[in-house]
Amino acid sequence: MEQPTPPVTVHEGLAHAPVRVMSARVKLGTRLVNLWNRRELLRNLVISDIRIKYKGSALGLLWSMLAPAFTLGIYYLVFSVFLKNGYPNYVIFLFSGLIVWNLFQNAVNSATGVIVDRAGLVKKVSFPREILPLASVGSAVIYFLIQLGVLALFLLVFHHAPDWRMLAILPITFVTLYLFASSVAIVMSAITVYLRDMKHLMEVLLQLWFWMSPVVYSYSNSLAPQIHRHGLTLLYFANPMTLLVLTFQRTFYVSTDVHSLLAGHSLIHMLPKWSAGSFFYLNVAMLGVMCVLFLVSLVIFGRLEGNFESEL
Repeated sequence: MEQPTPPVTVHEGLAHAPVRVMSARVKLGTRLVNLWNRRELLRNLVISDIRIKYKGSALGLLWSMLAPAFTLGIYYLVFSVFLKNGYPNYVIFLFSGLIVWNLFQNAVNSATGVIVDRAGLVKKVSFPREILPLASVGSAVIYFLIQLGVLALFLLVFHHAPDWRMLAILPITFVTLYLFASSVAIVMSAITVYLRDMKHLMEVLLQLWFWMSPVVYSYSNSLAPQIHRHGLTLLYFANPMTLLVLTFQRTFYVSTDVHSLLAGHSLIHMLPKWSAGSFFYLNVAMLGVMCVLFLVSLVIFGRLEGNFESEL
């Protein structure tokens, strides 16, 4: 005689179901302290990333300087020789905004899948997981500083003086850029553990984001009239990269040299007609916003990291 199947209780059914725990096991203050205490690990991971990238290369880290120098030379030939656009030293305008974008793009692209790529380390070693995306941002910062040195060399070659008053604002702008890139990198690295397609989607979004930022085109001459006409000014400046790119362009591109004035060009007209003081206050305000955003990104990461081991 066939024996009846015993009923499955609710508790037994739940025992076989995967359990997801989305809770912050580490408080925000403790998380910040842990990151500070493991700063040596962060430094080692940054060095490791750079060594892996140039492993087996004869020139090594020198490629990080040669590559942007070649790129800048190509831009010079294209926009100053073949496709003249009428703006003096347009290549400096382009590259001063491009190095800002490169830091953000390289940091986010490399950090988005970093936890998935280092699943073995995440599952076997106990350490603050946020260090992995922060290490990707740190590597991008090293390349940014090298590109900044290349830009300084080209300024000497072209005898193009920056706006010396604006140089004092750049440290604030750089910290703001670092916090923004870190915030996006931390959140995306956690989301990608659960949604692997985010890595590919982010590459597409970054392409769109690039053209929404005034890197290639002139804000004042090309875009400002259209933005004001359609009432999109606030939306346009809600993009944090807009102010960051404009600040670097305002610092390195704007010049009052005699040759530019005799040629009938006022380089500042390519940018918003803001004073150095306006840029300072806007960057300070943006820095405050990015500090809050960075803390929020850590909270989000803490809510998502509870199931990393099971998802990986």
